[in-house]
Amino acid sequence: MDLAKMTVSINKAINTQEVAVKEKHARTCILGTHHERGAHTFWAAANRLPLSSNAVLCWKFCHVFHKLLRDGHPNVIKDSMRNKADLSDMSRMWGHLSEGYGKLCSVYLKLLITKMEFHIKNPRFPGNLQMTDRQLEEAGENDVNNFFQLTVEMFDYLECELNLFLAVFSSLDMSRSVSVTAAGQCRLAPLIQVILDCSHLYDYTVKLLFKLHSCLPADTLQGHRDRFQEQFKKLKNLFYRSSNLQYFKRLIQIPQLPENPPNFLRASALSEHISPVVVIPLEASSPESENVVETEELVDTDVPAQPSAPENRFDDVFGTSSASDPFNFNNQNGMYKDERDSQIEQLTREVRALKEELESFKMESSRLCQSLRSRVSELEAELEEQSHLKQQALGESEFLRAELEDLRRVREDTEKEQRSLTEIERRAQANEQRYTKLKEKYTALVQSHADLLRKNAEVTRQMTVARAAQDEVECVRKEMEEQVKAAQGEALRREKEQEEQVQTLQEELQASREELERLKESVASSQQSSKALSSQVSTLEMEKSSLAETLAQKEAELTGLGAELERVQGSLASERASGVKVAETLQNQLNEKESREQELESQLVAARWAALQGALGEAEQIIQDSLTRLDDPAHISCTSSADYLVSRADTALNCVDRLQSARDRYLTDSTDVSEMLRAVAQFAHLLGDTVVQGSATSHMVAAELADTLAEDVKSCGSEALALLTRLKEQSTMGTADGSSLKAALSRVRGTAEELRPRGLELQQGELGDLVEQEMAATSAAVESAAARIEEMLNKSRAVDTGVKMEVNERILASCTELMEAIKELVLSSKDLQRDIVESGRGAASMKEFYAKNSRWTEGLISASKAVGWGATVMVDAADLVVQGQGKFEELMVCSHEIAASTAQLVAASKVKADKDSPNLARLQQASRGVTQATAGVVASTKSGKSQIEEKDTMDFSSMTLTQIKRQEMDSQVRVLELETWLQKERERLGELRKKHYELAGVAEGWDEEEGTG
Repeated sequence: MDLAKMTVSINKAINTQEVAVKEKHARTCILGTHHERGAHTFWAAANRLPLSSNAVLCWKFCHVFHKLLRDGHPNVIKDSMRNKADLSDMSRMWGHLSEGYGKLCSVYLKLLITKMEFHIKNPRFPGNLQMTDRQLEEAGENDVNNFFQLTVEMFDYLECELNLFLAVFSSLDMSRSVSVTAAGQCRLAPLIQVILDCSHLYDYTVKLLFKLHSCLPADTLQGHRDRFQEQFKKLKNLFYRSSNLQYFKRLIQIPQLPENPPNFLRASALSEHISPVVVIPLEASSPESENVVETEELVDTDVPAQPSAPENRFDDVFGTSSASDPFNFNNQNGMYKDERDSQIEQLTREVRALKEELESFKMESSRLCQSLRSRVSELEAELEEQSHLKQQALGESEFLRAELEDLRRVREDTEKEQRSLTEIERRAQANEQRYTKLKEKYTALVQSHADLLRKNAEVTRQMTVARAAQDEVECVRKEMEEQVKAAQGEALRREKEQEEQVQTLQEELQASREELERLKESVASSQQSSKALSSQVSTLEMEKSSLAETLAQKEAELTGLGAELERVQGSLASERASGVKVAETLQNQLNEKESREQELESQLVAARWAALQGALGEAEQIIQDSLTRLDDPAHISCTSSADYLVSRADTALNCVDRLQSARDRYLTDSTDVSEMLRAVAQFAHLLGDTVVQGSATSHMVAAELADTLAEDVKSCGSEALALLTRLKEQSTMGTADGSSLKAALSRVRGTAEELRPRGLELQQGELGDLVEQEMAATSAAVESAAARIEEMLNKSRAVDTGVKMEVNERILASCTELMEAIKELVLSSKDLQRDIVESGRGAASMKEFYAKNSRWTEGLISASKAVGWGATVMVDAADLVVQGQGKFEELMVCSHEIAASTAQLVAASKVKADKDSPNLARLQQASRGVTQATAGVVASTKSGKSQIEEKDTMDFSSMTLTQIKRQEMDSQVRVLELETWLQKERERLGELRKKHYELAGVAEGWDEEEGTG
């Protein structure tokens, strides 16, 4: 196509005339985009148009651009995104106008920007929004979060469409025929594209909401439902108003939405949803020609024939003038009415009654069959819903398996990255970083196992709900069987009653025949008597012929009654056969339901066994991963403590017992698999941790014990894998024994007991006595320090004078206050420890409480030792300062060390204390007193040092310039030397603190905490 022709069509389609865009120009623009595979020519022509100065021109531009986005080449959307900022600015500019085309242009531009952003975010959706259900499923990528976000974006998209709809209608005078005017058609023409978009958006929104309600709770989607209700009402009203406009009737067939919105809380309502279809006819035709119906050629073939009046068989047989019959001997002789006539009438009434009863029986049978069919339909619907729930549970199980596979791949990738980092960084700092990453990885694996356990519990709960539903179906099936049996019994009873009535009628017929035989005998006797009465021969002959005719009529009537009886019997037999067929059908349906239930049960059993197999396989991989980690070079730098290994081995032994009990319970009741899954997960976690910690502990011991411990740990892993292998087979699950695994764990525990530090082997009595001894020693050290300070103060007063005596008195007084504060702190700590022991020991003794909380007790002992040692060192430093042989800095450092030791004692005491304890408040108050006293010691020391150093004033009055320059150079050299010495001392202090931290960690058991990683 010539691009110049496309430019001409664009200028003809987008002009300032207030008429609708001609379809041929718009079609030329669409074909041009497909020809050049983009919208470069369109935008080159559009950018030259004064869109910001003429509202009608901008409105028609929006109409043509909307058509290109829907039906143009897919690259139109990408090429148009470059002009998104210009369109936004134009929308804001036209938004300042409150009426006319300006407001419409602002709303239309917002819609077009929203449409472009939607298609850029969701490239699977074409511009015309036409997709199949399968493509809609693929757009969400089987992720409920994607479906949720896609629904929100569709709501926003549809909201912009509805805003344009309302804006156009509000700008028209609907009381006049605006749709037939050129100005009205100019405004209404773009709504055809809006109607096409809205029909697809409404359909996709309904399907996505049903999809979300099948995956998420109803409360989570309350906002979605409220927003859909609001948009449903608007869209229905707008479709209705549009369908009444004459302009749309010849151009588009607008669908009508249902009276009520879909019920998303009922999954079966999706089958009731009908996708709205917008039809655009190829050629416009008048409504009159479309609705003409040729009624002349129609013939009514359903006129029923008038039923003929029932014939009175009695009148046909006996006639109506029997009373005037001259040969009626009953009237002549005054005899009673013929008894045979009364019997025939009675039989006729009984047959009529039987017919009515048969009709009522048929109606009752049909009603029962209909009720049974409806009940069967309800049960089938319930079974279908249960099948849907089962499919949903299977889908969740598949999702869990996929997540598990992803976690396994992530774990393998992490291990590869870890090995590559191990090869690159082999120094101590790199080893510490790798150790931290391993610890985080282990925590993530534990968290993932916990999530899997929670999800497995949810699956088990759903299986329980399905089993309860199956029990309910079984109860309903039994009730149906009872109802069918009762109906069959009632039918047999009524059939027997009808057979008895038929038998009665047959007996009455037999009696009638006997009466006729007697009449024949009477006629014969009359013939014999006629020989004697020759005068009455002719009369008797006539009577004979009359009686013969009457007899023939009676026999014909009896023959008809016999045929009626045979027909009734045939009808009863057919009803009985149909009842038997209905019963057989119901029985077949019940058998099918039983087979379906058995199939569901077998599927549930298979799902439980598959879940157990998956858990066992994952446990094998976890333990195998732990064994593989033993040969990893990065694992050589990992260490652990024997005490922690003992606790891990004890927990693992208990877990083996739990696994055995869960196995026994599963063998007893195979429907309860949750306990078995939890036991397998815990078993894998604890066994893998024991293997890793055992190997890490072997890195810190002698070579012989290390080899023994490593072999025992590998034996534990091998036995655990063998046990899991036996549990995976149904034939060997019952004989799977964990005695060999428990023996291997016991060997590991015994080796760890031999490797435990000696400090942990204190007996209960020794540990408790050690606490009392250390607290008593601390109190004694503080008392001794206070006495020595008092003695030094007396000596200073006797020997020193002047400034030196003043300085010594101030320093010793502050030291005395510090000792008093420490003494109060120690007493408060003792009272608080007594409360802690009394509240936490229960029925145990004090020594048993200290032994049970050995880690806390060791920290308390260490803090007490530090306080007593600090008091002793500070007194020695003060003595040297008073004698003039010490340094003031040493005294300040000792004060700071005492403050740190008391803080350690406070922290060790309050870690197990009740926060509302009054003794804890006293301890904190005493700690603040120690801090203030320490500050006093430091302040008095600094003040004394400054007073003494003031006496050494510097006098440079007698020095020459050369001497001063020489002294200046010496001072600079001294400053550099001191700075170098200061840097070295700081480095030495850092190394000392690091070594102190390591030694304190070994003493306090910090290596055990690190080993837990």
